[in-house]
Amino acid sequence: MSALPRSYNPFAEDEEEDVAPAGPGGAGGADRQRFLQQEVLRRSAATADSTTRSLSLLYESERIGVAASEELIRQGEALKRTEQMVDKMDQDLKTSQRHINSIKSVWGGLVNYFKAKPPESKPEQNGVPEYYANSRLKEAMVSSKEQESKYQESHPNLRKLDNSDNDFNKADLVSSGQRDAYPKNQQLRAYHQKIDNNLDEMSSGLSRLKSLALGLQTEIEEQDDMLDRLTKKVETLDVNIKNTDRKVRQL
Repeated sequence: MSALPRSYNPFAEDEEEDVAPAGPGGAGGADRQRFLQQEVLRRSAATADSTTRSLSLLYESERIGVAASEELIRQGEALKRTEQMVDKMDQDLKTSQRHINSIKSVWGGLVNYFKAKPPESKPEQNGVPEYYANSRLKEAMVSSKEQESKYQESHPNLRKLDNSDNDFNKADLVSSGQRDAYPKNQQLRAYHQKIDNNLDEMSSGLSRLKSLALGLQTEIEEQDDMLDRLTKKVETLDVNIKNTDRKVRQL
């Protein structure tokens, strides 16, 4: 019996070609290793970009916190001006009551003569009273304002276009001890260093945000006390105005 021809099975050649496995040192192993290297670089680049975006959002939050602190300080200045105006009105009202007592009767004039005069209020300097925010908020604002340049550098719309290779150049500036902790691949080492630097900056930024939040809390509590004090003064002033008005009508 003659042997079957090789072309009897139309898939024989394909099967024979597929059977040969690629060894560890073959083309298949090299392709897989190259694919894994590219995948590691891609994931490292994505992580570095993610930390950069997070850092940019952190700087933006810090900038908003500084703006809110400045607005709160301006509000405190307005409250202090209002309180001084109320004190001045109360002083003027007491003077008016003394004059009304003098007009009503001779006895009222004698009472005013022997009665101690109310202390005169000091005039405001340049018309704007000086307001002092709490020291914690001031220190936090100064520390955060020093990071304004970093915010501009990290903002995507303000970032320079020619700094794409800066991170790779900075990778050569690390010490030998730090260089040993990073991978030997230059690109991968640059990504790892960038991630570490971003995480360190995020840690410092979160600490500054915490200081801003605590300073804002203290300032708000102090202004709440000022508002309560001002409310009581306004209520007392309203009662005194009504009493003075009634006395004037009785003249």
